Amino acid sequence: MKATCHKYILNFKRPSGTSRGVMTEKETWFIILEKDDKKGIGECGILRGLSIDDRPDYEEKLQWTCNNIHLGKDQLWEALLEFPSIQFGMEMAFQSLESETPFLLFPSEFTKGVKSILINGLVWMGEESFMKQQIEEKLAQGFRCIKLKIGAIDFDKELQLLRFIRQHFTPEQVEIRVDANGAFAIDLALDKIIQLSEFKLHSIEQPIQKNHTDSMAELCKTTPFPIALDEELIGVFTLAEKEQLLEKIQPQYIILKPSFVGGFRGTQEWISLAEKHKIGWWITSALESNIGLNAIAQWTFLQHNLMPQGLGTGALYTNNFDCPLEVSVGQLWYKKELDWTFDFGLLK
Repeated sequence: MKATCHKYILNFKRPSGTSRGVMTEKETWFIILEKDDKKGIGECGILRGLSIDDRPDYEEKLQWTCNNIHLGKDQLWEALLEFPSIQFGMEMAFQSLESETPFLLFPSEFTKGVKSILINGLVWMGEESFMKQQIEEKLAQGFRCIKLKIGAIDFDKELQLLRFIRQHFTPEQVEIRVDANGAFAIDLALDKIIQLSEFKLHSIEQPIQKNHTDSMAELCKTTPFPIALDEELIGVFTLAEKEQLLEKIQPQYIILKPSFVGGFRGTQEWISLAEKHKIGWWITSALESNIGLNAIAQWTFLQHNLMPQGLGTGALYTNNFDCPLEVSVGQLWYKKELDWTFDFGLLK
């Protein structure tokens, strides 16, 4: 078996704002496996500035993985514990190689085009008018669950945006999730959450920065509506550490990004612990190309979670790869009649 790794830069159609700044491009890496006349592909979805494996030795570790591909999936997963995005890409590449075709990793009613995955519509941070425009577009497109990134513009303006939605749609008509990406100051967080509770929100992701576990635990205990941990899970590697974190904070939900938490195996560990402790969960992508998103969506369907998942379509990029994934009325469908436009030769 031969393994190679290849860098690919995804270009945003328009700058996309988060609480950490504005992104115009996104680096990703592909691992390609070749055995006999078959090929497999996996995406290492690193997000610079956020992924725990954003380290100077990242490329070196990728090359080490390719050089040691003979160790096999399980042994490599253990060896890559501190490199969750490479764990994910490696797992995906093996699954892709073993599959009938490189992109049909987990056959199901979803990949047959019979059933869909309910998803949330993501509203990016930006000027008030831009955010309002996105909200109106998502509602017009039939989304019944909207996720707003908050924490970047004036908080009162963000409250106005939420008020705008609630003036037109009840909580039964549109579920609203907000994601603060850790933007709230610890001493102001509860007050802001109380103000947000007026709008009957489903949940708030990561109201304060990670690694303030005492403060986060207190917030989860006193919050008027559910808190979901996201960044808090990044860099928690062992099963014992994962359980310790959940027992201490006792969140209402956790949000799982396979590229950030150790691929399918790492995500499965979090799911098992969450269910043991009666904590809700859902899965989201992390700005991967359609290659990574395709694998995440197919795997997510098999988890039988009926909540809206956070699976975008990669429509953010000018140079993504066409694929069978399509969003319609707030649901992600796998359209078998749509072909992939991907040439392995592009990455040579």
